[in-house]
Amino acid sequence: MIEMERVSKRYRMGSEIVTALDEVCLTIDDHEYVAVIGPSGSGKSTLMNIIGCLDTADEGAYRLDGQDITRYTPRQLATIRNRKVGFIFQQFNLLQKLTAYENVELPLIYQGMGMGERRARVSQAMDRVGLSDRMRHRPNQLSGGQQQRVAIARALVTDPSLILADEPTGNLDSRTSVEIMEMLRQLHAAGNSIVVITHDPGIAAQAPRRVRIADGRLTEEADREGDSMRGPMAPMPGGAAGGLREGNA
Repeated sequence: MIEMERVSKRYRMGSEIVTALDEVCLTIDDHEYVAVIGPSGSGKSTLMNIIGCLDTADEGAYRLDGQDITRYTPRQLATIRNRKVGFIFQQFNLLQKLTAYENVELPLIYQGMGMGERRARVSQAMDRVGLSDRMRHRPNQLSGGQQQRVAIARALVTDPSLILADEPTGNLDSRTSVEIMEMLRQLHAAGNSIVVITHDPGIAAQAPRRVRIADGRLTEEADREGDSMRGPMAPMPGGAAGGLREGNA
């Protein structure tokens, strides 16, 4: 699903060059559930942006779902994002003037999908997250948990190869956080590939595999079989080893 080889990213801050990612190598298989954990400033946001085709690397190679997208243009990256990646953000990123239905429908409009198929896709996605009765509500008429469920439905509606969740419970209370993480677990059990970006060890611990990032470099914390802590991931090709109905929150 994800193959990164010696990926580096640098930013200029005033007169200084800051290395956000330093020769990162990472492999994530199809249908894997991986948490990337790190504190603020560790490089996890930059890593998320590159994984999700929101940004590009300065050096190295990146393949997503078998496609080498290292040198893709912004237009090509936008197409990849819309078809292969479903995003779940901490801030929900819902358009306040649109209903829940219209927010979920938006990626399908960008794809140029016909109205009949859009209606069926949106209805199915909203049903999966248990919000069929809230489709005509606007975000300000929904609780935080319900808004995140709408965001999950929007992530699912295009049937993406990868679901990328950035601090998915950051703005939720503890009970709702448990419900959202259970939904991610069920999505993984249904065959979705999931990458969660988080600073919270409790959230990261729920993933079968964890990768820690610090100062732009990765350390494998636990592999698929749950082995104990490994050393830093070597900068070489291949890198690391390689029905959702709920009550309304």
